[in-house]
Amino acid sequence: MNNQTNNLKVFTCNANPKLAEEIASYLGISLGKSHVQNFSDGETNITIDESVRGCDVFIVQSTCAPVNDHLMELLIMIDAMRRASARRITVVMPYYGYARQDRKSRGREPITAKLVANLIVQAGANRILTMDLHAQQIQGFFDIPVDHLMAMPILADYYRGLNIEDLVVVSPDMGGVTRARSLAEKLGVPLAIIDKRRPMPNVSEIMNIIGDINGKNVIMIDDIIDTAGTISNGAAALVERGAKSVYVSCTHAILSGSAYERLAKAPIKEIVTTNTIPATREFDKLTVLSVAPLMGEAILRIHNDDSVSEMFN
Repeated sequence: MNNQTNNLKVFTCNANPKLAEEIASYLGISLGKSHVQNFSDGETNITIDESVRGCDVFIVQSTCAPVNDHLMELLIMIDAMRRASARRITVVMPYYGYARQDRKSRGREPITAKLVANLIVQAGANRILTMDLHAQQIQGFFDIPVDHLMAMPILADYYRGLNIEDLVVVSPDMGGVTRARSLAEKLGVPLAIIDKRRPMPNVSEIMNIIGDINGKNVIMIDDIIDTAGTISNGAAALVERGAKSVYVSCTHAILSGSAYERLAKAPIKEIVTTNTIPATREFDKLTVLSVAPLMGEAILRIHNDDSVSEMFN
C-alpha cells in the first residue's frame, strides 16, 4: 500500500460488488473483508473481518433493487464501522434510491429522499459520494459533505468515438433539459426537447417535440430509465416525426417491470448506460460503461483532501 492509499479501505455490501472490486483495483488495494448475509427470518447480519480502527473507510453500495434490503445493508454496515472506530466513513452511492421522491407534489406525500438522507447521517456516515442525483437539491438534504459526480464526460467521450453525423441531442422532458444541453454542448450539436405530461407515476404521454429532428440521428438522454415507458414512447414519437435513428443514454439503468420488453420493441439502435446499477440480464441493445475510474479517482482525492471538482475542469 503506497502513501496515497495508506489507511484507506474500501468495503462493499451486496448491491454492486463487481463495481466495488473495479474501484479497489483502480486504487491498487484489496477490497475490505466483510460478510453480508441474512438470518433465517430475513434480518441482515454484517460482520467486518479486519480492523478498521483509525482508517478512512469507503462503503460502496447502490440502493437499487431490492431497494429496501440494500438500504438496510448500508445502514448496518455504517453502524458497524462507526462502532469499530473508523476515523471517517464515506458512503459511496453510485445510485441513490428514493431520489425521485424529493418533494411533495400533492397532499399527504412523504419526502423519502430526505428521510433516507437522515437515516444515512444518523447511522454514522461522515461524507457522501454519489453520481447524477435525480435532483440537484438532494445534496442539501444531507447535513454532511456531499461530492456529486457526473457521468456526462464518460458518455460524451463514448459518443465522440462513434462519429455520428447529423446528430441532435434530445431531452425526453422539460426537467432533463439541463442534462441534454450539457451533452449537446460537449458534442457541438443542436438540442431538441420532448414535451410530455405524466398523468400518474411511471406513465407518460408525448404532447409535442420542440426542435428539428427530421432526417437526423438523435441521442435521447436521461438520468434514469426505470420501466422504459418514457424512453420507448419518446423513441417512437421521434421516428414518427422523421428521425433517422435513435440512440438512448442514461446514467442509471434500473430497468424494472416490463422495461426490457419495451426496449426490445422500441425503435432504438443502442442504449448506453453505466454500471452504477448492475445489469440483471444480457441485452443486445445495451452498452455498459464503467464509472470505476471516475469513482476511484474521487475516492483518492477525498482521502488525500484534494479537490474533487477539479476532476471536471
